[in-house]
Amino acid sequence: MPFEFIAEPASAVRMLFPAPSTSASAGRVAPVLRRFAPGILLASGVAVAAALAEPVIAALFRSLGASYRLPTIVIALVIGIALHRVAIRPVFEPGLGWCVKRLLRFAIALLGVRIALSDIVELGVGTALLVIVAMGCTLVAGVYLARFLKVTDGYGTLAGAATAVCGASATLATATVVPNYPQKGADVTFTVVAANAVSTLVMILYPPLCIALGLNTEATGILLGATIHDMAQVVGAGYAVSEPVGNTAVVVKLFRVFLLLPVVLAVGWWFMRASGEAGEAKVPVPGFALAFLALCLVNSAVPLVPALVPIYQPLKAIIGEASTWGLLIAIAALGLGTSLASLFRIGWRHIAVFTGTTIVILTIVTAGLAAMF
Repeated sequence: MPFEFIAEPASAVRMLFPAPSTSASAGRVAPVLRRFAPGILLASGVAVAAALAEPVIAALFRSLGASYRLPTIVIALVIGIALHRVAIRPVFEPGLGWCVKRLLRFAIALLGVRIALSDIVELGVGTALLVIVAMGCTLVAGVYLARFLKVTDGYGTLAGAATAVCGASATLATATVVPNYPQKGADVTFTVVAANAVSTLVMILYPPLCIALGLNTEATGILLGATIHDMAQVVGAGYAVSEPVGNTAVVVKLFRVFLLLPVVLAVGWWFMRASGEAGEAKVPVPGFALAFLALCLVNSAVPLVPALVPIYQPLKAIIGEASTWGLLIAIAALGLGTSLASLFRIGWRHIAVFTGTTIVILTIVTAGLAAMF
């Protein structure tokens, strides 16, 4: 009886002061983890496998006498596609979807720490205007080429953004505001692969082209930075010519990356308007795009306060690494969700559109440089 009497107040206390808050929280978290963890872990495993495979594949290329390094992001795509039959199991779907939608936005936002406004200011008004005009024309050309060849506007926009801005990163960022359509996943995958393949090809072709055109050091750096799709290939092409050319090319390329925010906003607004929802509706402003801009401003302001630099630099390195891994896991998830059959349905029209956007940006930049120098 005494035991019953002592137990009653204890149970009353537990009812009045719910220690269950911890267990309840754990109870709410556990189902979420069970739902999302399998897909996230699968995509993360593919990303790690790609990172480990990259130096092995690079060593294989070197043994064959080639200095080319296959980007980790492409390796992750290929591994993901190869494991598609495993990934289509329902248990993986929520986590993979979270990686492609949420994690991707977070990783793109963190790219802002790589941009400094001071570098962009050094370009000069003429170069900045040339880059902006070339990018805008390339985006528009992607849509019109897609329509002419009877491909979706969505793919034309992806191809235009990849060519105009920064290859894979621009493709993934733009995909977040392009409305869904049946072939969208395969189109995004193809665009990422095409951007890398074409970037590698023009990295080899454009430096001799600059010599043939008689361009000086500054003009050569501008052409390489304003026309090559991915940053890695811009660096490879620029510094293969000379250090001054490489420095100029990287700054021009960073300016294109900085313009990722207005490109994403413009694409989102255009699709909203095309769907007839524009009217008085607000222009869609993705949160990740604003975060990208905020981090860019922080990265530009910190050097002005020397006392903050020793604290900021390690933090910047961590953020940059987080962005790299976030993008890698997201692209792995994209590959896992893409079947080979959907890629095989992509024909010559997709290749023609991407080739067309590449020719457009090269033509406009070359013409602009001829007028400037």
